[in-house]
Amino acid sequence: MAQLLLELFSEEIPARMQADAARALERMAREALAEAGLLPEALKTFAGPRRLTLVAEGLPEAQGDRSEERKGPRVGAPDQAMDGFLRSTGLTREQLTERDGVWFAVIERKGRPTAEIVAAMVDKIVRNFPWPKSMISGTSRLRWVRPLKRILCVFDREIVPFDIEGIASGDISEGHRFMGNARPFRARDFDEYREALAGHYVVLDVEERKERILEGARTLCFARNLELVEDQGLLDEVAGLAEWPTPILGDMDPVFLDLPPEVIRTSMRTHQKYFAVRDPASGKLAPHFLVVANLEAVDGGKEIARGNAKVLSARLSDARFFWDEDRKIGLADRLEKLKGVTFHAKLGTMYERVERIEALAREVGPLVGADAELAAKAAKLAKADLGTNMVGEFPELQGLMGGYYARAESLGDDLADAIRDHYRPQGPADALPATPLATAVALADKLDTLTGFFGIEEKPTGSRDPFALRRAALGVIRIILEKKLRLGLIGVLWPATNKALQATSSVAINQGIELETRAYVKAQGSSAAAELLLEAIGDAAAKHMSLEKTEPVVVELREFFADRLKVLLRDQGKRHDLVDAVFALGDDDLVRIVARVEALEAFLASEDGSNLLAGFKRAANILKAEEKKGPLPTGPAVKLPSAPAEEIALIDSLTVVTVRLKLAMPGEDFEAAMGALATLRAPVDAFFDKVLVNSEIKAERDNRLRLLIQVRDAMSAVADFSLVTG
Repeated sequence: MAQLLLELFSEEIPARMQADAARALERMAREALAEAGLLPEALKTFAGPRRLTLVAEGLPEAQGDRSEERKGPRVGAPDQAMDGFLRSTGLTREQLTERDGVWFAVIERKGRPTAEIVAAMVDKIVRNFPWPKSMISGTSRLRWVRPLKRILCVFDREIVPFDIEGIASGDISEGHRFMGNARPFRARDFDEYREALAGHYVVLDVEERKERILEGARTLCFARNLELVEDQGLLDEVAGLAEWPTPILGDMDPVFLDLPPEVIRTSMRTHQKYFAVRDPASGKLAPHFLVVANLEAVDGGKEIARGNAKVLSARLSDARFFWDEDRKIGLADRLEKLKGVTFHAKLGTMYERVERIEALAREVGPLVGADAELAAKAAKLAKADLGTNMVGEFPELQGLMGGYYARAESLGDDLADAIRDHYRPQGPADALPATPLATAVALADKLDTLTGFFGIEEKPTGSRDPFALRRAALGVIRIILEKKLRLGLIGVLWPATNKALQATSSVAINQGIELETRAYVKAQGSSAAAELLLEAIGDAAAKHMSLEKTEPVVVELREFFADRLKVLLRDQGKRHDLVDAVFALGDDDLVRIVARVEALEAFLASEDGSNLLAGFKRAANILKAEEKKGPLPTGPAVKLPSAPAEEIALIDSLTVVTVRLKLAMPGEDFEAAMGALATLRAPVDAFFDKVLVNSEIKAERDNRLRLLIQVRDAMSAVADFSLVTG
């Protein structure tokens, strides 16, 4: 068994593309080798600033001989069909085999050398590589992310010969662009290759580059009694920018430390790819930064640090200018500017969106323990920072800067926190809004997003979710569950949907009657009364249209939330069918739903629960079959004189269980409710074991069907067990 080593060497590959490129190379190679019947013992890929590398271990010297059987026409088929089949197989009629009236061809294929297969594979990979963006260089027709310079391809220590658009394969590579011996080197296997790269100042593995950065950065910080502000996203990026990453600690002008720390960090991260450092004693940012260079400087990096400090000062000077200028205008005074910002063509302007969120926050506020009017005020100001210079330069600071500006205006910490937190949570690891006021605004913001885009049929499909509606729904679910808010989804979705649909209807109507409006107003001599009349007509029509659409949109959203809740609970190890079983009851209190799911899961994990589920399904199947024959008998089961002991025992048990459920369910004591159901296990088992439901005596049969209906109904008060699998 032999080893394959492949390197595709080019100009700089953007850091954001490298991880996906490594995965694509592995996938394409694995698929091509598998298609040829070559299954490597191990296959690994690497990506860096200038190279994609693949190593496959344990490949055979050649493909094995293969025998392929192909089914042909039936015996006696027209000559045209037979001639076509023979041409496709390359065989004669005498070489075919007849079986069960059908012709079969057995095609023997001699295995090809692995090197020959690899050459074709690499050519196909290079020509069809899925770069998000690519370019053509010079006279070549080859598209690559950046000009492809060299291909190293060796199998079993021998060069695999081929040529792609004038680039001949070989066993030559090169190391770092500037450091050490820049001359190319030869490599005939992976050990030679990796060792030669290290000797030429290239760290091949991205995980090693990350570890080198972290260790070096922590060591530098420790020596100065500082602490690195770790940033995984930035670490991933800089590890893709440097082949020989070398951390350097630089000094920042301390005068900039009076800027918000998020501004300093964002300026460092976004523009310069610097890590921030802090004082471990105070936890505040220190007047230093850490840059990752792509070489080891002779002076230990002093000149690099000095140059980067100058660039950082220029960047932070711009940030200070934005900070000072933004505070000259109050948040409320910036709202007028939002009238000229389109949120979505079918949902109106950002100002109209703010009005909807304001109205929603006023309704949601009391439900989460916030003052209604303060919630409305916070919602009204939450988007005002979108018109600031700082957010224009750093969009990722929206909300956060609004909080700072609110504090600068002395609007109060609670309101400032609400503005700061209203986008939260933005992901599964993000913190929740901290206060009831912030919670109200965050819910209003997300609900307006969901209802608005569902109202205009912009729903997620497959992997496509351009407006992050799944994230918004999960954010609402996390807020409700983790804060244990007793909100009915319908209760908050209905007003939100109404407002969103009124907005969409208004936009549609305004667009539809705009020309007629202008013509009418012009005919009336630009009468103000005519303007008001047509505006009122449009508003009334919008309201009428929205009311007709509200219910179906709310139903869709409720199902969407159910799916998102299933995803969340599945990630926690819970079964999605149990969520369906509880949601089917029509409950929309997420806290109660999850509590019921957890109790149901524990119940079904017990022997009583699993056996009773089987009994329920048996009862449901009998009732379904009887329903096809005609209406089921109504009323409660009674103790007939001819009833066997098992039937009477089940009637008695159901009486007790019904009482226990009526006591447990209103107080949401689902554990007690499941305990009550568990007592049905033995009498249900005994009933099915000893009693014939379909008695020849009609009174007995009807009574037993009523009894099964009572069993089904008692269990269905807790969950729809028909949706539980197993």
